[in-house]
Amino acid sequence: MHLLSKTDQQLIFHPLDFTLTVLRNFSRNQGLLLAGAVAYYGLLSLLPMISLSVLVLSHWVDQAELLATLQRYLEWLVPSQAAAVLSDVSGFIDNGVSIGVVLLGTMLFFSSLTFSILQKAMAQIFAHRHVSKKRHAVIVALLPYSLVLLVGVALFGITVLSVTILGVAQESLHLFGSDWSLRGWSGPAFYALGLASEVLILTFFYIVLPVGRTRVRHALLGAVVITLIWDVIRHVLVWYFTTLSKASVVYDSLTTAVVVLFSIELAATLLLLGAQVISEYEQLEWTLGS
Repeated sequence: MHLLSKTDQQLIFHPLDFTLTVLRNFSRNQGLLLAGAVAYYGLLSLLPMISLSVLVLSHWVDQAELLATLQRYLEWLVPSQAAAVLSDVSGFIDNGVSIGVVLLGTMLFFSSLTFSILQKAMAQIFAHRHVSKKRHAVIVALLPYSLVLLVGVALFGITVLSVTILGVAQESLHLFGSDWSLRGWSGPAFYALGLASEVLILTFFYIVLPVGRTRVRHALLGAVVITLIWDVIRHVLVWYFTTLSKASVVYDSLTTAVVVLFSIELAATLLLLGAQVISEYEQLEWTLGS
């Protein structure tokens, strides 16, 4: 009995062939163009979505803790720009009662466009499935808003876990007759929480967004690959924007918007690239019969 399937053996012994196939078909599917559209509407919905999430979740979670969690993990999406984004969010929050309806309408409109483009991109990438039965119109209409709600629930859960980690970090562990401070474990714990949350959210997206059945193992593969690649890229972006970038000189007051758009487009490109990895893996399984 083989521990590895034929598909896994092909990936391990011929990774370059698989990588080139993924990149070639990603280009053929106009992945960069689709990622640009996702990033554009994602940028327009980002501030309203964050602001509305803070306004709603602050009824159950301390607003200061919520903003601290947002700043910590917003750096994962827009490296080096989280503070600038949250300063704009604070302006919305100060007028939350008067602009709540406007925020809701703006978020729903642009978020629906963002996820609609994502669904079309997934349909293009997974065209090999030849799914004859389409989703019901009601499901198609409600799916974008359900995913937005999922993001809000995820933010609530991450905030609760972050507060728990901070509380535990203040304690000491009595072991082998000695007291061991847990203060130094908060950093690695926050980092692990960020990675795990990213993998889980991406896995869910890869299962739900494409029409047709996506195996959990395949979705997890794509999510882990993209999470690891993005983790490297975001560290490079933080270093670049804080040391070498001259964006503030070139774009002046538009710097934050330009950098955030660039970061979101990179993230969207990787999101679609992960879908392409899953698609090529599926087709390779069909070809090799494993």
